Amino acid sequence: MIELTEKNRNDLLEELLKICKTHLSEVNEDMITRAFKLSYEAHKNDFRSSGEPYFLHPYQVAIIVASEMPLDDISVVVALLHDVVEDTEFSIDFISEEFSPEVAEIVDGVTKISGVFTGQDITQAENYRKLLLSMVKDVRVILVKFADRLHNMRTLEFVNQQKQRRIAKETMDIYAPFANRFGLGKIKWELEDLAFKYLFHNEYEQIAKQINSKRKERETYIKKFCAPLEKKLIEHGLRFEISGRAKHIYSIHKKLLKQNTTIDNIYDLFAIRIIIESNDPNECYYVLGVTNELYKPIERFKDYISIPKKNNYQSLHNTVIGIDGKHVEIQIRTRIMHEIAEKGVAAHWKYKENFNQNDNELEDWVNWVRDIFHNVEKTEAPREVLSSFKLNLYQDEIYAFTPKGDLKRLPKNSTPVDFAFEIHSKVGYNCIGAKVNGRIVPLNTMLHSGDQVDIITSKNQKPNKNWLQFVQTLKAKSSIRKYINQEEERIIESGKEIWEKKLKKLKKVIQQEDFAKIVRKLKYENYNQFFTAVAHNTLNLDEIISPSEKLIEKHIEEFEFDDFAEFARSSNKGIIVDKEYSGIEHSFARCCNPIPGDPIVGYITIGEGIKIHRRDCHNLIHMVKSAEHKLVPVNWSTEKGASFVAGISIRGEDKPGLLSFISNTITSYNNSNIKAINISTKDSVFSGSVAVFVNDLDHLNRLIERLKKNKNIFQVERFDATSS
Repeated sequence: MIELTEKNRNDLLEELLKICKTHLSEVNEDMITRAFKLSYEAHKNDFRSSGEPYFLHPYQVAIIVASEMPLDDISVVVALLHDVVEDTEFSIDFISEEFSPEVAEIVDGVTKISGVFTGQDITQAENYRKLLLSMVKDVRVILVKFADRLHNMRTLEFVNQQKQRRIAKETMDIYAPFANRFGLGKIKWELEDLAFKYLFHNEYEQIAKQINSKRKERETYIKKFCAPLEKKLIEHGLRFEISGRAKHIYSIHKKLLKQNTTIDNIYDLFAIRIIIESNDPNECYYVLGVTNELYKPIERFKDYISIPKKNNYQSLHNTVIGIDGKHVEIQIRTRIMHEIAEKGVAAHWKYKENFNQNDNELEDWVNWVRDIFHNVEKTEAPREVLSSFKLNLYQDEIYAFTPKGDLKRLPKNSTPVDFAFEIHSKVGYNCIGAKVNGRIVPLNTMLHSGDQVDIITSKNQKPNKNWLQFVQTLKAKSSIRKYINQEEERIIESGKEIWEKKLKKLKKVIQQEDFAKIVRKLKYENYNQFFTAVAHNTLNLDEIISPSEKLIEKHIEEFEFDDFAEFARSSNKGIIVDKEYSGIEHSFARCCNPIPGDPIVGYITIGEGIKIHRRDCHNLIHMVKSAEHKLVPVNWSTEKGASFVAGISIRGEDKPGLLSFISNTITSYNNSNIKAINISTKDSVFSGSVAVFVNDLDHLNRLIERLKKNKNIFQVERFDATSS
């Protein structure tokens, strides 16, 4: 184990303060010093896998934050303290008191992220929502987390191979593309290369070896290529920096796969970057003209200055034929553009005043995050949210224009409906058609870069559920779902109002308990379904709310089955749910009222967990036609030799000794036991129910057949919701 002496610590602190003063506009030395000392005190007894003191990890994270994504001194303090609350006895309240509520809030945000970024194993949508909220609230949360992950990747060699692969995959899947979305180009490239190294070590080493073997040759060529260009730019009085640009290993790997070629044939291994010291974008185009005078351009020009990427990346990309016919890629950008390309949101913050931009500009960096979660319902499946999140990270962009020439960036495969919602939610809601490049097209038409899209609206048009099958953006999906949910709520309120007016007109009062029984008898899952049916006028309320007391009593009496069903289920050991869905609440569907012994299956609902249905339930069969993926394997929990309670409904002519016959018939077959019996007579006719312990459904059916043999019994059937 390596110990840090007091002199070592003083040297480290001095180095950190020096870096902060070099890169930050303001530095609160006292605050950084106190954070440094607290971080050391909290971690002084902890060591990393490498044998180094754990304190060196938050220290290096602070160095990265201060030098590679410089924002402010608060970010440096948070970097020093980011593991203190999670790994030691110090609390968030303590951090707040010792430093400030601002520092504590960001530290808390970083701590929450640590438990949420777990690839596809995210299980709680609310935790995921907190992650996104924390990022939008203060972007420094995610910047510190990027620095934390970058240092972990730089020291990944000291952990076991299995952990290396898990962390590398998580970095490749989430962190690297996420860093790209925040404009952190330099960090994105390093994360990708390091992750590639641990996921595909042989391929990484092979490409690295090939690049190094030709390094001198490449450097000589770049120097020879740049000489006449440099001379020309000086003649034109331009202030600039010109240099060779190293191609990243993972980027080369992707090109080798995509182009099915060898490393010798990748043209942009020879690449240079020209950084203009002036902040005038027009000078970039001037330099472009100079390069095209010297070298013949080919059709690989991209203008990211006029149309920046979504992460605000700006640059001109031009490919020319250089010396010996080799293709050379040239990137041309201003100094500010370069800073933003390398350091993303941190550089944007730094140069904000120079740009004289409004207060909302900074939030544009995280608008795509807001699109993901802003209107997402709390009940939405967390895997769907994660899927959308990762889709947004990886999707290529297209850009389309309004008839007035306004630019809208959208994910690849977006449709006119996505475009409409990008303009405004109201435009999306009222979208009835679209013209693309002057031609009317279906709403599910895929758009392409450069398309001019004219949205046709109508006040009478409302969002259609079918739109959810083809829209791409989270903003469109969430807005459509939100509207549909609000519309359903309006219909429910309308149905409730009709119901209450009808009760008042008939001067009728129905107790809540009795109302619940009536709703269940009509085979509705909940009150909302009942009120929706009322609003759609599919129920005869006069028949339900009759002045006749006998009819009301009939509705209520028929619900004796509910009591029996609850009793039958409580006598069983419960439901076994597939382990993938364990922990999710479940309840029994009212439409088919399954009881122990019935073949059953689970169905995932939104907001009500898993509903247990009988396999032959008509409602279930109808629902799964379009949602088979929502079925969940479930079984009754039974022990070997265990029995369950079943019900038998029985009617017949009231004759002496009939009750004795029923009891003897049941108990004499296969050691059957009666749990309860309820018989009533009226007008020489008896009716009732018997609760009996049986081994399985075959046992129950044989009992029913034996009872039917008595000539005075004219109806025997299983007691369930349909026979009550």
